[in-house]
Amino acid sequence: MSTDWIKNYKDIATSKNRELALDIASAGLDAINTRQVIKNSLKIEGNILYVLSEQFDLSKFKRIKVLGFGKASCDAAQALEEVLGKKIDEGVVIGLEAKTCEVIQTFKGTHPRPSPENVIVGEKINEIAKNATEDDLVIVVVSGGGSALLCYPMAECDEGVKLYNASIKSGISIKELNTVRKHISGMKGGELAKILYPATVIGLIFSDVPGNNFADVASGPTYKDETTQADARAIVDKYNLGDFSLTDTPKEDKYFDRVHNIVLVSNKTAVEAMNIRANELGFSSKIISYELYDSQDEVMKMFLAKAQNNTALLGAGEPSLKIDKPGGSGGRNLFLGMKAIGKLDKDSVFIALASDGLDNCTAAGAIVDLTLSEKLKSSRIDLADYLSRYDALAFFEKLGDGLILTGPTGANVSDIMLLITRND
Repeated sequence: MSTDWIKNYKDIATSKNRELALDIASAGLDAINTRQVIKNSLKIEGNILYVLSEQFDLSKFKRIKVLGFGKASCDAAQALEEVLGKKIDEGVVIGLEAKTCEVIQTFKGTHPRPSPENVIVGEKINEIAKNATEDDLVIVVVSGGGSALLCYPMAECDEGVKLYNASIKSGISIKELNTVRKHISGMKGGELAKILYPATVIGLIFSDVPGNNFADVASGPTYKDETTQADARAIVDKYNLGDFSLTDTPKEDKYFDRVHNIVLVSNKTAVEAMNIRANELGFSSKIISYELYDSQDEVMKMFLAKAQNNTALLGAGEPSLKIDKPGGSGGRNLFLGMKAIGKLDKDSVFIALASDGLDNCTAAGAIVDLTLSEKLKSSRIDLADYLSRYDALAFFEKLGDGLILTGPTGANVSDIMLLITRND
């Protein structure tokens, strides 16, 4: 198993149990490698394009176009060119980092807040989409982060920033947030499918949403939206988010008759790969949940309650973290790592990791064990102070231990967590 994902592996793999925990986490990252997922999921035989179990006769189309948005889109664009080659006529994708492609234009956008730069690319996507005809096959790469990166028109950008800022302190769920996003957008909530009609559309879904709520990925641009303007209004009012210009989303079935949404990867993909690797390493492995939405304290309790010798406990999701005042640096995973400090015995290691490699900062996540707790005791660092200020990155940097550094992974399937216990 490769641990090449972890750039500071030698610095943090300071015990056998840490090595094992990092090995298991790396298996999850290997499984969601965007380029490899595309190559494993798509193939061409003659004029037939196979996408998992579905097949498309390319001889029926005059043009093949590629659109994409989200953290996986630029890596996916490169892989699609390797699979389809010169069959692609044009394309535009936006991610966190532009990549070199032959035909597909790739752009760097902003996340988690949309920006005018995102809108400029959104206009390019809209232009290709509105010119699509029934003779076109349009491959749409939909991945986590697309809710911010896919932004059009400019009014959505302004309202998207306002919505994000209001949501941080509100306690709103990701599903509720995406419901509102669908109703302030010119692209989301099935609007892109409507613009693309009557083209044939293949939606390649890289899900970052816990569970099977695939229509919420990037706020569902290629899915028929089951929510209403009234639903969005009720959420806005419930959390007192402010004033928004809410619109209806398309409900006519005809806009979706030629849309084939195919899920290529989700957090289940990562966790199942971790489960296999843990068993290979000799652990009795158990998957706690793919949908860890509970508070961070509750999630930590779940893991600790089930810990036994020679066990690997695995999970994924987005443990909730309500920030009630301006915070410092770092995200959910680093903060959850802080919550684990002082709760582990000498035989246990806990990891919380953002699968995209960026936990609202330059670090992907944290690795915590008793050694780290003892290092804290011998320091003059006040853990409670950093917890109260939501300053997780600064805490681990000052401690000089615990940060997991991967850089952007080009994938995003929510957060992954694991707790191993092993007594030699």
